[in-house]
Amino acid sequence: MKRFLNRAWGNAFAFLNRSKSWAVVDLLLLGGVAGMIFGLLSFERAATSPATDVPLEINLSPWALPTYTFYSLTRGVIAYGLSLGFTLLYGYWAAKDKIARRILIPLLDILQSIPVLAFLPVLLITLKNLIPGSKFGLELAAIVMIFTGQAWNMTFSFYHSLNSIPSEQLEASAVYRFNWWQRFKWVELPSSMMGLVWNSMMSMAGGWFFLSVSEAFKLDNKDFRLPGIGAYMSVANANAETDPNGWHYQLWAIVAMSLMIVILDQFLWRPVVVWAQKFRVEEGGAQDNASSWFLDFLRRSRILSSLAALFKKKNPEKNPPVMPAPRAAEVRIDVAKLPDVNKPNVLGQALSLIVFLSLSLGLLWGGWKLFMLMRVITLAEWRSIGEAALYTLGRVLAATVIGTLWTLPAGLAIGLSPKLSRFFQPIVQVVASFPAPMLFAIVLAGLKLVGVSLGWGSMFLMLLGTQWYILFNVIAGAMAIPADLKEMSRSFNVTGWQRFWVLYVPAVFPYLVTGWVTAAGGAWNASIVSEYISESNYTIGLGAEISRASNAENNALLAASVVVMSAIVVLFNNVVWKRCYKLAETRFSLSK
Repeated sequence: MKRFLNRAWGNAFAFLNRSKSWAVVDLLLLGGVAGMIFGLLSFERAATSPATDVPLEINLSPWALPTYTFYSLTRGVIAYGLSLGFTLLYGYWAAKDKIARRILIPLLDILQSIPVLAFLPVLLITLKNLIPGSKFGLELAAIVMIFTGQAWNMTFSFYHSLNSIPSEQLEASAVYRFNWWQRFKWVELPSSMMGLVWNSMMSMAGGWFFLSVSEAFKLDNKDFRLPGIGAYMSVANANAETDPNGWHYQLWAIVAMSLMIVILDQFLWRPVVVWAQKFRVEEGGAQDNASSWFLDFLRRSRILSSLAALFKKKNPEKNPPVMPAPRAAEVRIDVAKLPDVNKPNVLGQALSLIVFLSLSLGLLWGGWKLFMLMRVITLAEWRSIGEAALYTLGRVLAATVIGTLWTLPAGLAIGLSPKLSRFFQPIVQVVASFPAPMLFAIVLAGLKLVGVSLGWGSMFLMLLGTQWYILFNVIAGAMAIPADLKEMSRSFNVTGWQRFWVLYVPAVFPYLVTGWVTAAGGAWNASIVSEYISESNYTIGLGAEISRASNAENNALLAASVVVMSAIVVLFNNVVWKRCYKLAETRFSLSK
């Protein structure tokens, strides 16, 4: 039987690979597009259905999981689209405007560290009241909450990639008199593509961290549920305490989540990773090429080939303009006389100034409101919050260090080997994308068995959700190492630990710093679920203070805790991470 199945699969694959099977490829492609359209229409009907005060009944049958999984995936993809747009706009603005950068980067540090529970009530009430009588407001709230788990690491990666573009490429763009759009399209975006792709994968994974909170949450003693795998997980966990067979539902949820991540990896991220290889900066040297069966499948489609030819015909300017070769007398270029490629035009400066002033006024108004809200906080409460913040800071740094110890060698091994990358990419995607809070009960039981308290155990709970930020960035950095540098190290017989410290660590250091910053921000965010399990099971920490204040609806204490967290994050980033970035851009940059 096994031999028969293997032969059947081999014959089917060979049939699809023949040139005569192009029609089959197009039929399968059209069928997939039709299925997606049908699913999106179903999601639209569910998202715009009338809202009721009765909580949505979640069907725990395994047959309901495909629909729930598709709904959650749709929310994640929509949130990713918003995150990508935010990344390109915010990162470009921060990189090009030196004045606005002084507010934008610290603000980004704060946004990535603020826990979901800190703004969930305000967000939910605002969006729900904007669209009364419809579930669309709840859908928007869920999408925005997923967005908050995706956008920040992508933005950090894009911003620092723009600041690390090779100087010769910027000089070339100045020589060819590129306008801002040509420079962005042919120089800046390609240079940041490798880091952006891998951080996009990490963003999708980070978006699932609070999936159960995004699709099923309580507010003002009311249950708000949306059809999705996160709500399914939430209900399955609740039933597991009373139903002896409840673990079956949890197992089905894990299987559905894993299948969704593998399918997303094979049909989206693996093709994108292979496509992004063309943006590598190479000056020679042999380089193993990555491959994707689905990308090869799409390249055999007549429909996509026709659409690409039509698009190329309507948009003939596909490549940068080719300038005539300079004469010998014109070869020498005075770099000092080249135009400043980072200088925006007058319209861009005016628009940036208007948005910057609006943002500054909004921050001042918000700061005044926070001050008025926190006037009731006593000195003893401020002292307690400060003590809790020091405990959480220690756990965040410990989780970052422990995560680096294993992700650095593992990320280098995966990123430097196409074979390991093909094998481990879907595995890493599944493990990183699985909502870590679902595993907290198992981890806590194991820690209790070996006598580890929650004070120390919460550090490992943070690690479950934050170590992947470092791993994905190290993989991206390893894949971006030019092949000529690796060949040179082999020529000079630089091997073993010497190659690790002399070549690999300096080459991935800029990516590693981005991983540290986003991992630390994720750890601060995860502190609300790792330091506070229940009213009777929590430890000293700022995350626990935020969770307790949120449950008690103590808005003043909640605001004070968030302000202290934000202040520590900004201070630490300016004292430590900013210097690391400076070191990465000067001493360890391959482009300087």
